[in-house]
Amino acid sequence: MTTDAMRLHALIHGHVQGVGFRYFVQDRALALGLVGWVRNTFDGDVEVVAEGPRLRLEALLDHLRRGPRSAVVTEVDVEWLPASGEFRRFEIRPTA
Repeated sequence: MTTDAMRLHALIHGHVQGVGFRYFVQDRALALGLVGWVRNTFDGDVEVVAEGPRLRLEALLDHLRRGPRSAVVTEVDVEWLPASGEFRRFEIRPTA
């Protein structure tokens, strides 16, 4: 990780499960060169942890606020943290 690396932790609310949201996030994150993960939560949200340059994370956040065409995003909770450097790729994780 470079010194400008940050961690984005986001929780996306709305109609976001069963609409390909995780695959959408993974595709966008990989295209932006980010690392981390995405997963569904048991209460119907989607959780994302991504690390990389702040500008690229902000671009991912714009995508999260829109979602794929079949999703309806009502709210995105965002937390900015220092990058940990623990990730090597961006993956889809099991529901938690």
